[in-house]
Amino acid sequence: MKGLPKVLLVEDTTSLALVYREYLKDEPLELTHVVTGKAAMEIIAAAQPHLVLLDLKLPDMDGQEILLWMQAEGFPTAVVVITAHGSVDVAVDVMRAGAQDFLEKPFDAARLRTTVRNVLKQVRLEGQVDDLLRLERDRYHGFIGASLPMQAVYRIIDAAAPSKATVFITGESGTGKEVCAEAIHKQGPRANKPFIALNCGAIPHDLMESEIFGHVKGAFTGAYSERDGAASQADGGTLFLDEIGEMDLDLQTKLLRFVQTGRFTKVGGGKEKVVDVRFICATNRDPLAEVAAGRFREDLFYRLHVVPIHLPPLRDRGDDIMAIARHFLMSYGGEEGKGFRAFSPEVEVIFRKYLWPGNVRQLQNVIRNVVVLHDGDQVGRVHLPPPLDAFLNEADLIRIAAPGQTASAQGIATRPDAIIPLAQVERETIERAIALCNGNIPKAAALLEVSPSTIYRKKQSW
Repeated sequence: MKGLPKVLLVEDTTSLALVYREYLKDEPLELTHVVTGKAAMEIIAAAQPHLVLLDLKLPDMDGQEILLWMQAEGFPTAVVVITAHGSVDVAVDVMRAGAQDFLEKPFDAARLRTTVRNVLKQVRLEGQVDDLLRLERDRYHGFIGASLPMQAVYRIIDAAAPSKATVFITGESGTGKEVCAEAIHKQGPRANKPFIALNCGAIPHDLMESEIFGHVKGAFTGAYSERDGAASQADGGTLFLDEIGEMDLDLQTKLLRFVQTGRFTKVGGGKEKVVDVRFICATNRDPLAEVAAGRFREDLFYRLHVVPIHLPPLRDRGDDIMAIARHFLMSYGGEEGKGFRAFSPEVEVIFRKYLWPGNVRQLQNVIRNVVVLHDGDQVGRVHLPPPLDAFLNEADLIRIAAPGQTASAQGIATRPDAIIPLAQVERETIERAIALCNGNIPKAAALLEVSPSTIYRKKQSW
């Protein structure tokens, strides 16, 4: 919290407002006073004060309406309710609606000062926690995502990057193994040196040795001139061998010696060359299973498997899915001159529930397809390509919102005692929808096709 904390007093009785101002005149805070709910909402939206002292009985609206509005909008402002109509029920209601404390008129200066000090202290501590949480990165070199699995990846890269130790990256196809290798390179002392990437699965086996070590003129048919390989090009920098499990066993033997000594000989040559290279390799296979099957040399595996990094699949990254999708939407929308700015709540549910077998690469392709073939402000289900367009139908969405739906609700109950009261079914449906939307009530309301205020009223009645 920088500077003096901002406090908004919402009180329509001028004499009481003057008394409260007098009570707080020596406190280290910046106090603003308004008399109507509308004026309060304007200041809260514009200035977002640290604390609102809110009278429940205002000339133009009830204070609880302001509380519900603040909760729906997600303002980080603390609220202390002031009312002359105090009761346990009222206190419970306002605390449920998001108030931090409750003051019943009349109260003295000491009570008001203590309450304000305690709440502002809590706000200050929460702000410090937020500052610490912001240290948890949501972007890291080429990565996008703040999920716990990715935070662990970022920390391993931080620790491994300054070293020359070989890094072995595993993960499903499309999880960003080359992005990880580049991050290690950029984070380390070799950042200004070459980063050479070689996909062992995309190069014919008979050309792989030449691609890594180079060749001399006449070494084989078509070798019309001498050529440096990836090993020479990466001298002083980093050599990234992607899909290393695709490499022939004979070439694995030569690679093992190169990793151990830094020495190699070009194909068809007789002169040995020495280079300084940091090795990073990756595979989408289980390396130990490949060793057990005899397709990968055990000694090479243990030589390369010094610092292991496993990249989590997209389906295990929670909110990262939507963060990455929004990034691609804005990026491709700008490239294509399209107006897309957001995803519909229905599409968000589909994206979060889909398993993404192709991981980030598949999500990238889906967003590119949507942007190229369609236009609009919001991506809807009608814009999605197969298989996402048919992934969830209306019945699926209902089952997600209410997975505990009983047989009676599906029309197959045979006993009267199996019938659940409508109010209970409604409450369970709403609560499950809120849980599905990670507590975002406006989003849950959109999926349930009701207004957010309806859900707030229902929650209060419960």
